[in-house]
Parts: sequence; structure tokens; C-alpha cells
Amino acid sequence: MDTDNNMASIDPVKYNLDSEFKFRCHSGLSCFTKCCRGITIILTPYDIIRLKEILSLSSEEFLAIYTEPQLLEKTDLPIVTLKLLDDEQKSCPFVRDDGCLVYTHRPTACRYYPAGVASLNFKEDSDDQGFYFFVNEPHCLGFEEDKIWTIREWRIDQGVDIHDQINAGWMDLVVKKRSFPKNIMLTEKSKNMFFTACYDVDKFRRFIFESSFLTRYKVDNETVEKIKKDDIALLEFAFGWLDTILFKNEQFKVSE
Repeated sequence: MDTDNNMASIDPVKYNLDSEFKFRCHSGLSCFTKCCRGITIILTPYDIIRLKEILSLSSEEFLAIYTEPQLLEKTDLPIVTLKLLDDEQKSCPFVRDDGCLVYTHRPTACRYYPAGVASLNFKEDSDDQGFYFFVNEPHCLGFEEDKIWTIREWRIDQGVDIHDQINAGWMDLVVKKRSFPKNIMLTEKSKNMFFTACYDVDKFRRFIFESSFLTRYKVDNETVEKIKKDDIALLEFAFGWLDTILFKNEQFKVSE
């Protein structure tokens, strides 16, 4: 989560999963919901699935109503950000003075706040646990509360550990593309495939089952049945497929 407040700052310190901090956010604080205004929230693939579910929208409808397309710096990969209201405070469309309308399905960035993650490697077998930072906004009084957390405890309490686990394949794609030389750019077709597979899951499902996809790629019957109905299984499938077509990994075999 980025803030547009010029007075906001990030401590030049790397924190790990066992680093401790004091923080508690609740409606009794005078700053309650201020962090939900004047912000940039990048939505992950799993965020979109959770939000479209609670809003009873298709992925296409959600993307059209609530998001804006962007290109991620240093990767030229397409991402989506939450479209803010056109009010004086540039508010999140889901925030009200008494809290968040979609709190149980809130995006990953909102769950992390006031922490931020500076490493995108969340593979279970990775030696890199990542490192973290804190966003310090002058209006935030949560740091003055007495509740003590480790970042590990905070991630579990906020459910962000599950989000990171499901989004791990997407994060891995971003990290791989970021490691490429700047002059190696994706074609528009590749960008469109990345966008559809990662964010527009309903359209991607139609692409799989209403095109020649399953005749071109070898996909076992168990996987086919899972991705017909399970959006999370479909995401994992999409990440593996993108890894094959963008980075030439041999996870998917082309039918002969």
C-alpha cells in the first residue's frame, strides 16, 4: 500500500518475521479510516477473487467497475490498482467512517498495513524469508497502542500468510521478470495473456474450456475437473502455465 501523503515515511530498516512492533487499530482512534484515503492499493490475483466473491460479481465486472490497469515499474507486467472515489480525500470505494464494508475480504496490502513487504519470494521451500518495513504516517495513532506483535504473528492474525501462499506463483513471475534486462520487453499479446490469466479468472476459464487449449496442452483429468469450479486451483494453474509460456519452464507439455 502506497500513500500520497508527502509526510509519510518509511524507516530505512529491514525487519524480519521475528521483529517486534507495537500497533493496534480500532474505531476508538481519532485517525480511524484515514489510512484508507489518498492511497494506491495494488490488487493481487487472490484479492480479486475474494472481492468479486463478496460483491457477487464476475471478474470482468469487478475489473471494469473497481480497478485501473497499470504497468509495474521495472517489469512492464500489467497489474491492477483499486479505483478510488472522486472525492476530496481520494477514498477507497469500500471505506465508510465506521470502517470497511469488505473487511473480511480486504486486499493483501490492507492486511499488511502498517507493515510492508520488500521481498516477493514466498515459496515454501525458499531460504529467503523476505524482509519488511513500516509505513509511518503522522496521523496514525496505532503505534501508540500497547499491543505487541512480531511480524510473523501479525501476518497470521491478519490472514496475510494465506494470501501470500496463494499469490506465491504470481509473485515468482514478477520476480523472474524483474531480473530480466530492461531491454527485454513482453509483447502486447504476452501482456494480455498475463493480465487475463492472473486477474480475469472467469475469462481465463472460458479460454481454457471454449478454445483449443486442452488439445494443445496436456492437462490431467483431475486438474481439469478442479479448475472447472475452483478459482484458487485455476489461479495456481494459470501461474504454472504463464511460467511455461513466458519463461520456458517445462511445467506444461504441448500435445503432439
